Amino acid sequence: MDLLEKALELLKIFKENGYEAYLVGGFVRDYILEKESMDVDICTSAIPKQIKELFKDVRLPFEQYGAVHLNYKKVNFEITTYRMEIEYNNRRSPSKIFYTDKLLIDLKRRDFTMNTLCMDCNGHILDLLKAKEDIENHVIKTVGSAEKKFKEDALRMLRAIRFATELNFKLDDEVKEAILINKNYLKGLSFFRKKQELTKIFSSPNAMIGINLIKEFGLEELLGIKFNEKIVKTLDPIGMWVQANPRSEYQFTNNEKNYMNSILTILKDKSISDLELYKYGNYICYITAQILELDEKSIYDRYDNLIIKKTKDIAINPVEIIDILNIKNKSFIKIIIKDLENKILLKKLQNDKQTITKYLIDTYKNNVL
Repeated sequence: MDLLEKALELLKIFKENGYEAYLVGGFVRDYILEKESMDVDICTSAIPKQIKELFKDVRLPFEQYGAVHLNYKKVNFEITTYRMEIEYNNRRSPSKIFYTDKLLIDLKRRDFTMNTLCMDCNGHILDLLKAKEDIENHVIKTVGSAEKKFKEDALRMLRAIRFATELNFKLDDEVKEAILINKNYLKGLSFFRKKQELTKIFSSPNAMIGINLIKEFGLEELLGIKFNEKIVKTLDPIGMWVQANPRSEYQFTNNEKNYMNSILTILKDKSISDLELYKYGNYICYITAQILELDEKSIYDRYDNLIIKKTKDIAINPVEIIDILNIKNKSFIKIIIKDLENKILLKKLQNDKQTITKYLIDTYKNNVL
């Protein structure tokens, strides 16, 4: 069964037990756009307690917001009860919600009209707020007042830009004006949320749309970034983050930090040497080549043609070096190996045991050790 079949089957279970339930939001929007989507949300008249009575694999991490997680046939679904959101904390999360039995009331609390499309258990589309019209016109409008929506939840401004980027849609004039009026509220967003949305923007093939909108609205300082004067789209969003110069408050994984620091180091040279190819690998150098607008396709060919690609490729191993030079202080080994790597990669030393042995004796035995 594919994802849609499983989702529709799940909706039928709700219906058979006397509850309304619909697929809602991004999945239905992308279905209309004939785009693949894994973002499957369900809204229902059933409250969390009733959902738990229907299914075994239910988790209630956000029960206070009427939301539960359900694993059904190895697919994770987020299910929300029809609700009204009355007040918001810190312009981000609702502080009060009330359940309702009316689908339309639930849809009116949502952010953008294009995300209010619903699909029933028979695969029929329900469009109560003219979402199809906006999708056909490739325009992003809020459900109701844009200014009110953005004051309730500042993240919606960044989501609007992200959707415009991913879908190649235009922002409605009212949305644009409301972003300009309310943009200072972005300061209050957590860097975690900012990073989530910006990474999605940077990952999009249309990333430059989002970057240009961020510049147009003057959001860089509010988001804690500062784009380079010239931005180049890269295959990996890490390459985009490097060009965004994020503030220290942004949290990156150790792996992401290593990637970014490596790219920044190579960028200082404004070229990519064989030594850097060896040290950082072909992928990091490929992304850096994109930023430098070098021939990135040649990076993999150059890497394949390196004389050595790792320390083990050197024709003599550390144990043999210790024996040849009678080394007592093994801390010298790292220095010697690094020297051999450099000499071999720069083609100043042939990678064969006899040549390397002679070099070691001439260079180190009588001069250093």
